[in-house]
Amino acid sequence: MKKLLFAAMAVAALVSCSQDAPFSYRGLAFTTPVSQFIDSLQARGFAIDSAASDSGRTWVMASPKEHYRIVFAYEGEKLKAVQENYKLSTNDSTRMLWQQLRDGLEKELDAWPDCPILKDNHKVANFDASTGIISVVLENTYTPTLNVRYMPKQ
Repeated sequence: MKKLLFAAMAVAALVSCSQDAPFSYRGLAFTTPVSQFIDSLQARGFAIDSAASDSGRTWVMASPKEHYRIVFAYEGEKLKAVQENYKLSTNDSTRMLWQQLRDGLEKELDAWPDCPILKDNHKVANFDASTGIISVVLENTYTPTLNVRYMPKQ
């Protein structure tokens, strides 16, 4: 009886460990329907920017409390990708924020990023979460821009 109970517990532990948590954007799962995703972001203080949105494929949301805008692509009620767009005034501030975001994701995901481009004015850090990819992209060509993209694996 003990062996049977131990075997059942081992199988249950194996199944629970092999199931990946759904890919999420700041705690909101990508499996969440788009209408519920929008409601959740509105509860966090974001509002829809209807002038910048394409109501058939993308929505843009902004909050006066945050220094980034959220753009998300969807098809039907399914999220395809989420991107945070940061606009800062100087190249130094975007470089510093890129490093902070990169370090924070490294700790949160407990993984080293793949950094194919590491130059002063252009940096990319790709994090491979088990169910999606998170990319932190810095481009300081003319106007300093910083983007963080969340894309689930298909």
